[in-house]
Amino acid sequence: MTAIQLRVQQLCVDFPGVAHFAAITPGSRQEQQKFALTDLDLTVNRGEQIAVIGPSGAGKTTLLHALAAAHKPLRGEHEFMGEQVWQLSHTARHALRRHLFLAPQTPPLPARQRVVTAVLAGRLPQWTLPQAIRNLVKPGNPLAAWQALQKFDLQHKLYARVDKLSGGERQRCGLARLLLSDASLLLVDEPLSALDPTLALQTLHSLQQEASQRQATLICSLHQVELARQHFPRIIGLRAGRIMFDSDKVSDQMIEELYRSVEGQNQDRTELMPPEQLDLSDAPRCF
Repeated sequence: MTAIQLRVQQLCVDFPGVAHFAAITPGSRQEQQKFALTDLDLTVNRGEQIAVIGPSGAGKTTLLHALAAAHKPLRGEHEFMGEQVWQLSHTARHALRRHLFLAPQTPPLPARQRVVTAVLAGRLPQWTLPQAIRNLVKPGNPLAAWQALQKFDLQHKLYARVDKLSGGERQRCGLARLLLSDASLLLVDEPLSALDPTLALQTLHSLQQEASQRQATLICSLHQVELARQHFPRIIGLRAGRIMFDSDKVSDQMIEELYRSVEGQNQDRTELMPPEQLDLSDAPRCF
């Protein structure tokens, strides 16, 4: 029997950074929907591969951040590896996070850092402080970084500076960092958004192969619906902060209902604020 790795029940998450927005208009959809995620129930077994799809503003990014314990819910239960995440002390929760890796759509890589150093930082949770400092001065295992980059056709950028990379290259650099982590839960936000079709398929294959080889769980948000249907055995449809379906068989009608336009919905919803406007003091170390 496959072990349950992650479970959330009746999870409600507010709009991150909502205080930075103008006052909500009375009677607007935002007033009616007070949460970015509403009453979510989700159970994930170890080793599953799940795609999260939905229209822009549905809450996909917020969901991944919530599952990574980067954003505290207003209410509900969040269990990971048998622990109630938000009942732990800060130190215990920080230690638990070494078992997950959150790959944002735009990885916050230091601009003046070399790619080799940025990729090897995927091992930070495994290192002592002296090891981490030594790696900044002299990368400890450039071959491992090269091999990880090779999976995303980026090995030729091993010693390039991060600020010299294109958007798609920065994205793949962040994913190469994921390969060097030892996490058992991989949360990946829109990994294909800046890639051409050929690179997108290669990247998706590398992520799924890595997850399978280490028996890790992969939860990946995607806008590419057909890729999700073709490559993922389980698909979650998210709309307006609610799960519309959670199924291994997704029909055209289900997709049509998920993306059917509702007047004013996307204008009134928000995703996560940019990282520089968020309080991420309690965020995962994999950032």
